Amino acid sequence: MGFFEKLKEGLTKTKNAIFKQVDNLFKSFVKVDEDMLEELEELLIMADVGAASSEEIISRLREKIKEDRITDPEECRIALRDILVDMIGEGEPLKLDTKPSVILVIGVNGVGKTTSIAKIAHRLKENGKHVMLAAADTFRAAAIDQLQIWADRVGVELIKHTEGSDPAAVVFDAASAAKKRQADVLIIDTAGRLHNKKNLMDELAKINRVVDRELPGCSRETLLVLDATTGQNAVSQAKEFKHAADITGLILTKLDGTAKGGIVFSIKKELDIPVKFIGVGEKYDDMQTFDAKQFVDALFEA
Repeated sequence: MGFFEKLKEGLTKTKNAIFKQVDNLFKSFVKVDEDMLEELEELLIMADVGAASSEEIISRLREKIKEDRITDPEECRIALRDILVDMIGEGEPLKLDTKPSVILVIGVNGVGKTTSIAKIAHRLKENGKHVMLAAADTFRAAAIDQLQIWADRVGVELIKHTEGSDPAAVVFDAASAAKKRQADVLIIDTAGRLHNKKNLMDELAKINRVVDRELPGCSRETLLVLDATTGQNAVSQAKEFKHAADITGLILTKLDGTAKGGIVFSIKKELDIPVKFIGVGEKYDDMQTFDAKQFVDALFEA
């Protein structure tokens, strides 16, 4: 099964809950009018697209209807698809131009951070990259053990200390090892604590200082992992993390387990951070680079 088929399957809950109703809405009207647009806006809000995003989508759709003199609901449906694709924009590829490059992965516990790291490591390794991991989430012993299991499965080296160690010290050792072993990419796992924002900010700042000092001028990505099943809570979480870190991209996991796939639009509107990867399952290839057109097509296809 190709990824588009998996994506379609993974987005079934979102599609059945909302976008099927959007399709039915267009079929139930003979001509485009204000009643139809109001109903459409309500459906979008219910899909966790978010109030502000839904308002913008409808406003852009109104302009398009006026501009192109659209009266047929089917034409309106096509226009809506184009607006949705345009609104989320294209996912950007990872910028890994230096050797080594660094990927810092952040996110609260339970969002699928460790498995996302393993999937990225596997993907990069398949593309011929020499990848190393750093276990800088020293807050929980389970996090280090879990990352070790994944590192063994993927076949990459993990640099780790014991539980309660200084995360910056782990990063220092990992950066030194990455240079010595001529690694292409160093992926760093960090502690997912949001309840104490100051600690989190201090910890990330310290890790970044070590990276700056040990790997000056390296390409760096800071990826925030969000659990799609939490809907608008994921958007709030992302706002909090945005204050603590310079986020370059998002990984949206567990899209296959939720009817809240509409948060992709909300995230883009509220945060303007590109979604770089989406996950629709447990297997390595169930996480792929984000493609806006593919995503919207999967929502609309029967």
